[in-house]
Amino acid sequence: MTKSQTNDVATTTDINYRLDFVRFNEHLVDVTLTFTAGMDAPQLWLPAWIPGSYLMREFARHITAVHYRLIEGNLLEDDNAPTESYRAQKIDKHTWQLPKAEAGQTLNVSYEVYCYDLSVRTAYVDQQRLYGNFTSLALAVEGQEQSPVQVSLIVPAAFLADKEASNAMLACGLEASHLQSISEYGDNQQGYGLQADDYYQLIDHPFEIAIQEKFDFIIQNDAHQTLSHRFFIAGKHSANMGRLQQDVTQICQTYLSWLGDAPFNDYTFMTYASGQDYGGLEHINSTSLITPRRDLPRTDEPELPSAGYQRFLGLCSHEYFHAWWVKTVRPDVMLEVDLRKEAFTPLLWVFEGFTSYIDDFMLQASGVIDKPSYLTLLAEQINRYYQTHGRAHQSVAESSFDAWIKLYRSDENTGNAGISYYNKGALVALCLDLTLLQKSAGRYRLFDVVKAFYTQAKQNDNQRIGISSADMGAVISQFMPEADWDDFESRYVNGVEELPIEKLLTVNGIKIHADNKETADKNVPWGMSCSETPAGLKVNRVQRGSPSAKAGISANDVIVALDGIKADTKQLATLTTTQHDIDCHLFRRDELICVSVAPNADTSVSANTDIDTSSTEAKKQVSRNQSYPHKVSLRLAKFDNLSENTPNNKTTAPAWQTWLDVMTRY
Repeated sequence: MTKSQTNDVATTTDINYRLDFVRFNEHLVDVTLTFTAGMDAPQLWLPAWIPGSYLMREFARHITAVHYRLIEGNLLEDDNAPTESYRAQKIDKHTWQLPKAEAGQTLNVSYEVYCYDLSVRTAYVDQQRLYGNFTSLALAVEGQEQSPVQVSLIVPAAFLADKEASNAMLACGLEASHLQSISEYGDNQQGYGLQADDYYQLIDHPFEIAIQEKFDFIIQNDAHQTLSHRFFIAGKHSANMGRLQQDVTQICQTYLSWLGDAPFNDYTFMTYASGQDYGGLEHINSTSLITPRRDLPRTDEPELPSAGYQRFLGLCSHEYFHAWWVKTVRPDVMLEVDLRKEAFTPLLWVFEGFTSYIDDFMLQASGVIDKPSYLTLLAEQINRYYQTHGRAHQSVAESSFDAWIKLYRSDENTGNAGISYYNKGALVALCLDLTLLQKSAGRYRLFDVVKAFYTQAKQNDNQRIGISSADMGAVISQFMPEADWDDFESRYVNGVEELPIEKLLTVNGIKIHADNKETADKNVPWGMSCSETPAGLKVNRVQRGSPSAKAGISANDVIVALDGIKADTKQLATLTTTQHDIDCHLFRRDELICVSVAPNADTSVSANTDIDTSSTEAKKQVSRNQSYPHKVSLRLAKFDNLSENTPNNKTTAPAWQTWLDVMTRY
């Protein structure tokens, strides 16, 4: 066979995966991969990270040995055929080579995967649920990633034994078919068949097999075409499914009313209800969510959703928007991405930050929550930003670029040294939205910027677009003067200047109340956060430049006595603002240490020790960081008075209407 003929075989022959869950009690999945080699000594590889979660997670660590057999002919007819089995050779941390195989031969590869991570990023298998992302389960064939893919999911009778067949169902964004001829483990087992155009489409479709509740709903695009949606919930819960259907339908329809159409024909929400886990991950036409069951709507859910239910709806909104803003419009380095190495970009603040602003905004735009409730959610973002001292040291662009080594690896110094591109990115998006309104005399919004990029993406053959920082500037400059964008980017994106949040909100009819009683000293005494334990007060974090830091108290210290009295939270509270120095006895590891704490020490400069305070701007920066209150609350202004020359003393509409009633524009 010639090389060209071999390549033809490689590109036209399906890649077949069989996932057998017979060892679900041991959290193991037995995977069989069958393919025709396109080259001698073919290689298999597994992604090291999953799109949407920017950390090298090294999924290959959950695979044990990989074995393979050479099959005569082009099809594997008998798994028990007496062919010799070889052990694949691992050549790096996520790549295996099959040295005995030659081009044109059909191979049968087998391996097991350990699946016991209760998150949306990997795979989890036990008696209740069979859940997986193929980035954790399916080895790719090097050079044949564009080949069509067939998958068989084999669910044994033992898994189904205590489950009603009608409630045990598959949730997946890919269309599935039932497999008919499966008899290894009894009549009650089920099999599902999935098809994908290629490996990259496959790994963008997680699946869940479990007892699940489900509802369907449809929404319409601008052309009045209906798009079908499915919503699954697994895990123990007592959610009000009717209320959830009503609210999620409103949210999804609002996105379509804004953006006109969708980059998918159907969409699947996959949700697992747990005790306290929380998270979500976007996919091309689905999302995988995990939520505390208490966040789901109750049978008697009030008309205004409870705080927990608002959080869950915000999660649904966030991941749904990602279908447009990450899966369709994405950072340029992630358009054709190698999942075996990092893809560094300064634009995660754009994709996660814009989304973190728009997700809660759309809850009120859809009418699911009211405007005061939205302002409460926004105030939480603002207070989180104010409480993060690292905002003075790391820009949101730097936070984006360093996501691979910082965001998902937080420690006791994280709040001192950096800022989240989710949190600050959302507030930069807010400021950009309000700045666009101001600079364009009310004509344009951040929503117009997003829609302009989506329109560009639809003009491409693959219906996707990758954008750079320069592209951001080029599009934003269509809606506001380029010099204003350059100034904004320099100050708030690439720089660490304090965001003009309060000024912009005030101009747009929002009243800001600073709660001076809710001080940092009350909530973070001496600039440290502690947990009360039987051994004493365990220090979790220490703010840079705080009285505790100056005294030499460190994270993981256990404070046992304050002024000679056993330390607990009440004792600490009584000494928060005392005028005299406090003797603090603590254990660091197994060594007893005594330090002296001055609760009223001046921290105005030392909180920013790496800033050259001789400069005027640095002094302003220090002053800003120390002057912000611990907590703010927001409320709507009732109305704006016109000038005194306005006839009959009439009033305008509230300024906040232009900002919050965005859907009247689309």
